[in-house]
Amino acid sequence: MFKLFWVTWWDEDDEMETLNKEILENKDDVWQISLDIIEKKDSIIIIAPIAWVKLQNIDISVNKNVLTISWNREKPLNYYEWNIIRNSECFWWDFNRNIILPENMDFDNIKAIMENNLLIVNIPRIELDSKTIKINKIEC
Repeated sequence: MFKLFWVTWWDEDDEMETLNKEILENKDDVWQISLDIIEKKDSIIIIAPIAWVKLQNIDISVNKNVLTISWNREKPLNYYEWNIIRNSECFWWDFNRNIILPENMDFDNIKAIMENNLLIVNIPRIELDSKTIKINKIEC
């Protein structure tokens, strides 16, 4: 058996326990998922494909200017029990993703929605006033 880009291949002679050993050993690992970050003039939008997750299992938090999205996707055991797994590409268990954001974001008004298995997080920007500062000359 060998693994390339998280895809596992094996011979048909392998036993199910041998096939799942590596996957089960990594159960406590925290996985990351791909996401898109879209920068608009007035906000930043983060889109993450998150399938087979209950909304109450998704946690979004902010610490300083780091946004953390974490969740737990549980393996549906009724599909896996007593079956031979021919291919194992799905990721289960805990996920976590940290995104460093600019400091001019309005972290008090973050909005998140779930639409078609996509988590969409909208973070508005803070409008900072600009002005010209006159420099005074000090006489000695």
